[in-house]
Amino acid sequence: MTIDDALMRAEHLDEQGFKREIAVALFSQDRLTLARAAKLAGMAYMDFQALLADREICVHYGIEDLEQDLLTLLQRGLL
Repeated sequence: MTIDDALMRAEHLDEQGFKREIAVALFSQDRLTLARAAKLAGMAYMDFQALLADREICVHYGIEDLEQDLLTLLQRGLL
């Protein structure tokens, strides 16, 4: 599926902005984890959390998020 460029221009969105909006919507509906939504949005994990906070969207932190955080800490030698 392709999104009409005219629609994105009318909504003042570029491709990155559109992905960010989709990621926020899917996260809000519990259809994506925080890590996956941040990746879809093309944003760093903490930046995506800040975006959610700016929009007053609660962060859902589940087992998959914990596992991803632990893996990141292990990879960085912090655990």
